[in-house]
Amino acid sequence: MEKEVYKGNILRVTEEVIDDITWEKVHLPSGVIVFPVTDQGKIILIRERRPHENPPVRIKPVSGILEEKLGSPEENAQREMQEEIGFRAREMKLLMTLQSTGTVTHVQHFFVARGLEVSKLPNPDGEEVIEALIEYTPDELRMALKNDQIKWSMSTLGMFRLLDSMS
Repeated sequence: MEKEVYKGNILRVTEEVIDDITWEKVHLPSGVIVFPVTDQGKIILIRERRPHENPPVRIKPVSGILEEKLGSPEENAQREMQEEIGFRAREMKLLMTLQSTGTVTHVQHFFVARGLEVSKLPNPDGEEVIEALIEYTPDELRMALKNDQIKWSMSTLGMFRLLDSMS
């Protein structure tokens, strides 16, 4: 039987003893990751201040925690775009869903957003958190990943799937 050993605002940790071995799991909240694509075929990423990370600024896609009380994954993806980059999408298409059930447990829903329209909502993290929007052609994004200008994370798996779908 799993027993909770830590619960924070974002994550929780459980332990379970199976055959005299204590197994630990980190449970992360489900999330949405959005790749807005302009009418010119460029992918919008953001430069975001992350003071608790090293380095304290990173380039990443629009993303956020899935807040089920505020709607479906698609509705959450739309809201994250409005908060972080000031756009809504006329077309929001699910690219893939990744579910991790091992030592780290969580679900990530990846979306491609097209037909962008201006529609800004206040960013609950503060407007100063997003330092810039950066538009990449598919080739520029491949080079940024190859040259480590964009640090590899769960989001990069989605970037590779996105790039493959745009080829």
